[in-house]
Amino acid sequence: MDILIEKLAIKAIKLSGESKKELERSSWIIVHEYKHGVVPTEYDIRDIDEALYLKVLEIAKERI
Repeated sequence: MDILIEKLAIKAIKLSGESKKELERSSWIIVHEYKHGVVPTEYDIRDIDEALYLKVLEIAKERI
């Protein structure tokens, strides 16, 4: 699981352009894509794994 979180965090950082302002949104998008297999659309309200999201966000913040 740790390797998965690391990979997702790195993807979130790349997506955010290494901007801490966009990191929460980017992490959410990456976890959504991981869970549902697609990047969310503007009105996509499907649930994501909140625990995974928080871990990805935490690791991404540490790496920036």
